[in-house]
Amino acid sequence: MTMRRGLMTALLGLFFMAGQARADSYPVAEFSGLDKISTRISIFDVKVGESGRFGALKVVVRACDMTPPEEKPQTSAYVEIYQVNEQTKEVDQQPIFSGWMFAESPGLNGLEHPVYDIWLNTCKTGSGPTSGDKR
Repeated sequence: MTMRRGLMTALLGLFFMAGQARADSYPVAEFSGLDKISTRISIFDVKVGESGRFGALKVVVRACDMTPPEEKPQTSAYVEIYQVNEQTKEVDQQPIFSGWMFAESPGLNGLEHPVYDIWLNTCKTGSGPTSGDKR
């Protein structure tokens, strides 16, 4: 009986390990940004390896990954966000956010700033208008 239980546990472990698919990498991350002063929500794209602006923030995307459609939805992007001084246009050297954002849990690891909130929507193969200065 214990050998059968051990075999069953091993088979279940293999089943769950085999069921986990790798996420596919995408070249564009789509974000939503809230300007708390104007109460406007904007949707903007940032290409992986490039930067975009949302108000006084510089958003840099290092990776954007999404599981295939047949798998449980998991969309994540590794993002760095920097504060930009509007008068001098200088970008702070230290990011105010650096880490993974998850589209399925926007409140878990989105940027909460005194003026702006930013969260990940999805990863895409292409973008509409490139992320310009969204205010």
